[in-house]
Amino acid sequence: MNVKALLLLCWMPCVATAQGFAGLGTEVDGFSVPQPNPTFHFPSDHGAHPEYRIEWWYLTANLTAADGTPYGLQWTLFRSALAPETGAGWSAPQLWMGHAAVTTPDNHYVSERLARGGIGQAGVTAEPFEAWIDDWVLQGDWQTMQMTASAPDFAYDMALTAKGPLVFHGEGGYSVKSAAGQASYYYSQPFFAITGTLQLPEGDIAVTGNAWLDREWSSQPLADNQTGWDWFSLSFDDGAKLMGFRLQQTDGENFTSATWIMPDGTTTAYADGALTATPLATNADDVPVRWRVELPARGLDVTVAAINDNAWMTTSVPYWEGPVTVTGSHAGIGYLEMTGYE
Repeated sequence: MNVKALLLLCWMPCVATAQGFAGLGTEVDGFSVPQPNPTFHFPSDHGAHPEYRIEWWYLTANLTAADGTPYGLQWTLFRSALAPETGAGWSAPQLWMGHAAVTTPDNHYVSERLARGGIGQAGVTAEPFEAWIDDWVLQGDWQTMQMTASAPDFAYDMALTAKGPLVFHGEGGYSVKSAAGQASYYYSQPFFAITGTLQLPEGDIAVTGNAWLDREWSSQPLADNQTGWDWFSLSFDDGAKLMGFRLQQTDGENFTSATWIMPDGTTTAYADGALTATPLATNADDVPVRWRVELPARGLDVTVAAINDNAWMTTSVPYWEGPVTVTGSHAGIGYLEMTGYE
């Protein structure tokens, strides 16, 4: 589920009175609310949904260079609406934020872009699909895609090819986030093969790997007592995948959800309580960077460990996001995102 566009609320005027992490527990104030049993329409649903308050297009990738060095990559575009109405030019109520990052075993490079909707600086079109903020672009037909981002100390230019179908989380894409019933619409393309070039201070590095693109939108996805989350997207050597998250609550309890994805894209959803994520070790900032993740229904009992303990996103709302290794009952790689620890 990622930090995604949820973070946008933190640089909106309402943040001072927001409830829950990053204002995600605030009332919907006239915005649309996700409903059970959704029907998705493509390609239109790849585009923006301004009647909902928050939305994101969020890609992470596990990459490897020719010498075997692992890298991580992130490209995100977040949309947040100030009001449930349309407008043109500077009167458009849409705010946009982009995050790009590259993680190496020794460094973590981060950049952020902010934009106002309605003036062409940022946006998303569904057909042909293009998501952009300034010169950062993700575009294509969701089978083949191109992605670029640049910053003073890094850049990348990547090509993506889908090797499997879209997958839908929760009940057919209706992803419940709390016992009180807060929810989002949530689907992913977790089967991208990715290849391209990282431009780092030490030079250009050709890389290949796997990428995972998340799509999610809602208006109040968290309850007002939820303070952050730990989100895992794991790809195993046998071709299976896991999306799982743990939402932290002020009472010390957690709300969990998981999706098991077979190599052919067949999914099984697991409701609250089926997944367990237990911190095993923290970094110098007391952020968990080694976890035990268990899903007994699938015989899963793995250790998830950061490639770089210091993958801190020094953005408007700081959070931790970086590539991980997976060992134990299943071996593999993946990505971990954590909020609520600052």
